[in-house]
Amino acid sequence: MTKELFIKHREAVLDLMEDNSILIEFNRPNLNDGAVFNYKYDENRNYFYLTGLLEYENIVILQKIKGNSSSMILINPYDEFKAKWVGAPLSKEEVTEISGIKNVRYLDSFNQLINQYSSLVNNIYLDFVPNKSNRLNEDELLAKDFKDHFPWINILNSRPLFTKVRTIKSEEEINEMRKAISITNEGIKNILRHIGPKYEYQLESYFDQLIKYNGGTGYAFPTIAASGENACCLHYMDNTSKAKDGDLILFDLGSSVNMYCSDISRTFPISGKFTERQKELYNIVLKGQQVVFDNTKPGITTKELNQILRDYYKEELYKIGLIKEKTEEEVSKYYYHGVSHHIGLDCHDLCEYTPLKAGSIISNEPGLYISEEGIGIRIEDDVLVTENGAEWLSKDIIKTVEDIEKFIKENRVNE
Repeated sequence: MTKELFIKHREAVLDLMEDNSILIEFNRPNLNDGAVFNYKYDENRNYFYLTGLLEYENIVILQKIKGNSSSMILINPYDEFKAKWVGAPLSKEEVTEISGIKNVRYLDSFNQLINQYSSLVNNIYLDFVPNKSNRLNEDELLAKDFKDHFPWINILNSRPLFTKVRTIKSEEEINEMRKAISITNEGIKNILRHIGPKYEYQLESYFDQLIKYNGGTGYAFPTIAASGENACCLHYMDNTSKAKDGDLILFDLGSSVNMYCSDISRTFPISGKFTERQKELYNIVLKGQQVVFDNTKPGITTKELNQILRDYYKEELYKIGLIKEKTEEEVSKYYYHGVSHHIGLDCHDLCEYTPLKAGSIISNEPGLYISEEGIGIRIEDDVLVTENGAEWLSKDIIKTVEDIEKFIKENRVNE
């Protein structure tokens, strides 16, 4: 990814900030005190959005004072002990090369800088992550500290700014997601080569190996591998049951590349062939996905897309006798989630829930869940909203009954 992308990201956020303000974004480690090892952890997506950097503990500061905008980043100095154990931090020159930020200082200057800003700005933006606990999180504690020391400064929430700018993806961001989808495709094909009566975690492992082999830099979220009735639990993650011949298995999975996610769901027959009942239900879901896609365009909302799917289900599920009345309540027995969410740096990305605009990437994921029959089906693809409609980003990932059965028959490994 290019530093020009992150320069544009910072400019977009600065444009939304009030004048005479600073914005502070931390990339804190999720480590236990005293930990020596360089454990992987969940990066702050907003920090990465502004900098393209993955090093923890750094702080990026955006300032907009008297109409003049600039950026600064605070980093760790070189530490010989850490360099020997977990690697040296990036140098100032390397930080500038990746992020495009020329003003690079060390972290120990933070308090001095804040004291200087206190006489120059009216507002400080902090990133208040939604907090459902009774304890204050770190940004809330910092806000309290600022108010105690600088009561004349307004503390503002930067999250609405990121929500707005992250809703629309640039071409470079879209290309990263295309790469993630392509790698996910390779992992799915490897699952199909080994499909059969195995433990769910064993089938999941075939995906894992191909993700790493093909250069995926991470997973968008923990993989769901749910066979039989397990697939009727939307966020089933145990992946410990034995998948049996005659079962369907639902995979919800995705690779990420440079933090950008893919989010794909597929449902496959363990035996390699769908039963007539499974095929009937699967094709209803598949057609529903096409109905949603055909209505995806700028100006429509994800709520409206979901209602279009539900109205389609009222007719189709009534035709096959699964529901007795064409009502919302009847449909909700077998379909109980939304059909779309935004995708980007997070699998469920920050976004404005307003009518869709060109440049948004959303999921298209209809499902049916019939626990009394031990059948759960979800088909999910990633869709780019365009000026005139939409584009299937994951169109190359195998999906129809005929193509799935053909691929398994021709490519399954004898084990």
